[in-house]
Amino acid sequence: MVHEHIDTVDALMAHYVAGSLPEPARVLVESHLEMKADHRGLVTDLELLAGEALEQMSAAPISDRDARLAAIFASSRPLESSAQLNNQTDKGVFPRAIRNLVGFDVDTVPWKTKLPGFREYCTDIDGCEVSLMWIKPGRALPAHTHKGMELTLILDGAFNDARGRFGPGDISVADESVDHRPVAEKDRPCIAFSVLDAPIKLTGSFRQIIGDLIG
Repeated sequence: MVHEHIDTVDALMAHYVAGSLPEPARVLVESHLEMKADHRGLVTDLELLAGEALEQMSAAPISDRDARLAAIFASSRPLESSAQLNNQTDKGVFPRAIRNLVGFDVDTVPWKTKLPGFREYCTDIDGCEVSLMWIKPGRALPAHTHKGMELTLILDGAFNDARGRFGPGDISVADESVDHRPVAEKDRPCIAFSVLDAPIKLTGSFRQIIGDLIG
């Protein structure tokens, strides 16, 4: 996903401020900040530190000036403040950044049933596998680990795994060191937005894998 390893949400935020995330991961972070505007403080602090570091750097000539200017003008607009977002009349279930990326809200997603009690919409964007997931209340996903990086933003409902509970606005950061079996909470479906840069790898016993696959 990026050249440097990301293993925490704080590290993810640092890469967001540095502008080194691929587009789907950037959208995931912006959506997290839209859902949890109070977390914007960390990003603001990191931006201030980056600005101070930039001011202390020695001036250097800009190479390929025209190409750099073109890239700047083609980049996405910065995240609006929480006050601006709250004043918007166009509000959907999904954060605005996700709706703009995938072109759907929750009631128009072309879901495909992949497993009993598990629906998904999947596409490839900027070298990443991007998916929206709908998980039936109480449904366990097959235990798995990761061949790369997996970022998951909870949009509605919640899931639990060995690391704890992930609810609306929370980000799960998982890599090859994480072997988990997410289980949706029983009161409502869990809807999530996920970004992966490599396939997952099923783990657990053969009996558990078969049980989880058939639900």
